[in-house]
Amino acid sequence: MARKSSQSRSSQGKPLSAAPSGAPLSAVCPATLEIYDTTLRDGAQAEDVSFSAEDKVRVAQQLDGLGVQFIEGGWPGANPKDIEFFRMIKTVPLQTATVVAFGATRKSSNAVQKDPNIRALLDAETTIITLFGKSWSLHVTDALGISLVKNLELISDSVAHLRSKGRRVFYDAEHFFDGYKTNPDYALETIRHAVAAGAERVILCDTNGGSMPWEIKEVCEIVRRECAVPLGIHAHNDCEMAVANSLVAIETGVVQVQGTINGIGERCGNANLCSIIPNLELKMKRPALRDRLSHLKRVSGFVAEIANLMPNKHQPYVGDSAFAHKGGVHIHAVLKNPATYEHVIPGLVGNRQRVLVSDAAGRSGLLEKVEAYGIRLDKGHAKLQELI
Repeated sequence: MARKSSQSRSSQGKPLSAAPSGAPLSAVCPATLEIYDTTLRDGAQAEDVSFSAEDKVRVAQQLDGLGVQFIEGGWPGANPKDIEFFRMIKTVPLQTATVVAFGATRKSSNAVQKDPNIRALLDAETTIITLFGKSWSLHVTDALGISLVKNLELISDSVAHLRSKGRRVFYDAEHFFDGYKTNPDYALETIRHAVAAGAERVILCDTNGGSMPWEIKEVCEIVRRECAVPLGIHAHNDCEMAVANSLVAIETGVVQVQGTINGIGERCGNANLCSIIPNLELKMKRPALRDRLSHLKRVSGFVAEIANLMPNKHQPYVGDSAFAHKGGVHIHAVLKNPATYEHVIPGLVGNRQRVLVSDAAGRSGLLEKVEAYGIRLDKGHAKLQELI
C-alpha cells in the first residue's frame, strides 16, 4: 500500500480541517464514542430482509432504548417506504437517539437546488443528514462517468447546500480505503472539499469490505493527523474483518463507529454492533451505551424477529450458545468458577449461562441440570450413575 504520511496534501497544500491549521484534534472531538446504527438503511439491504415503515419505527424505538446516539432511518430519495418512515418517526418521542437521513451527492446533470435526491433529504426534516460521495477515482470515472474535478464539485455543492438550509452534515467517504490505496492525494482531496463545505464528521468507509486491520490503522492514522474534523468508521464484513477493523480505527482516535444490529447488511453484512459495543465497553473500557449494555441481547433478538431471520445462536455475546457449556471438563470447571470458561459475565449483555446435557456432559453437568428441576441427588446415587 502506498504510504503518504509525509506528503498527504493536495497541490493546494491545505489541511483537512475547517479549524485553524494545527488545531489539536482533541479540541474538536467529542468526549465519548458515538454509536451510529444503520440497521434500517444498510441492514435493510441484506438478502431476505424487508422492513415495512412500521417495522422500522418499532426497531428505531428499540435502538433508542438501547442508547445509541444516531439512527440512520433510510434513503428518502430512493424509496417511498423510507419517506413514509421519516413522516411517521416525527411523531415518535425518542429519548437518546437522533434520526438521520441518508443520501447521495447531487447528480452531475442537476443543479443542486433542483436535484430530487437533495430535495428529498431536506423534505425528511431531520436535523442531521449523512451524505455519501465518491472517494475512489475508479468509481468516479467508471461508475459515475465524470471527471475527478467534477466529482469534487458535486461534493462541495451538495454539502454546502444542505448546510445553507440549516442541516448538520456527516460525510460518508465511500470506498475511501480502496481509493486511498490507488490514489491517496485524490481520496484526501475529496475529504478536504467536504470539510471546507461544512461537513462536521467524515466517515471513512471500507465499502467493499476488503481491507485488513493493519491497512485500516495506517490510513486512519494518516487522515487523523490531517483532519481536525472528527472521524468515523463504516466497515463491511466481506473478509470477516468488519468488527476488527472498526475497533482498530477507534484505537487510532476515530470517534464514531457505524454498524448494524446482528451485522446484517448487503453481501456478507456490516460491522456487527452486537460485538463492537460490548468489546468497546468490556474490553476497551470505552463507554458507549449510557449503562444500557444489558439490553443488548433483547434488542438483538427483536431485530432478528422483525426481520424474519433465524437468530444466530453462535453469535458472540448475544447468541443463545455464547455462554452454553457442553463438554464435561468445561461444565465441571465453570460450575466452580464461571471465569474458567467465560470471558465476561453473561448478564452484562443480557445473556445467561447454560449447561447442556449430552453424552459429553458428565456427572457435574447432569447434577446441575436435575437440581435445576428441584431434584436432589447425591453424587454417588445409583440413579445418577444409571442416567450417565
